[in-house]
Amino acid sequence: MTAQQSLNLSFDEVVTTTRSVRKRLDFDKPVPREVLLECLELAVQAPTGSNAQGWQWVFVEDEQKKKALADIYRNNFTWYRNQTPPEYADGDSRAAQRERVVSSASYLSEHMHQAPWLLVPCLEGRPDGAPAGVSAGFWGSLLPAVWSYMLALRSRGLGSAYTTLHLVGDGEKQAAEILGIPFDTYSQGGLFPIAYTKGTDFRPAKRLPAEQIVHFDTW
Repeated sequence: MTAQQSLNLSFDEVVTTTRSVRKRLDFDKPVPREVLLECLELAVQAPTGSNAQGWQWVFVEDEQKKKALADIYRNNFTWYRNQTPPEYADGDSRAAQRERVVSSASYLSEHMHQAPWLLVPCLEGRPDGAPAGVSAGFWGSLLPAVWSYMLALRSRGLGSAYTTLHLVGDGEKQAAEILGIPFDTYSQGGLFPIAYTKGTDFRPAKRLPAEQIVHFDTW
């Protein structure tokens, strides 16, 4: 990685400022394949159950396929918006941020297809109906690498957003048909727009204080 590609962020800076980027994705700046592959080489250093490395990574640049995937996402997002949102107590930071998050998510649903690349990470197998331990182990063999990929993007001035709405209902099967993914033998872990970001000055997000979510020895 050259000095021009790196933002020269510390580890702490990378992990605390890697955001789900939506409105600040630069849809007009091309993203070279070499950058995608550099980030992937880093991401697949993540742990994977039994060292199976059963992941496959589908990057989509074709305009028609991106539009078809975005249509699935948009339809499911419309359904999601109509669901009853969770209730938060007065003063909860999550309630204060809700309007901004909804606005950002709505923007992405309308513009997903404009991202230079879409990524669909897949893992061999299908955990449908599996016990909790099996399901946790299954997704634990993919999601660490997916998050590492987002961190690698951030370190190079790119961004993404972790979305799963296209998987709702028949969406995953429809996406599999669009991309030629073997639906019976591979599960999709999400849909990620990839683009350079408009500016790189991202900040840590507001989160619940650690003392509200931590337990030692017992709940």
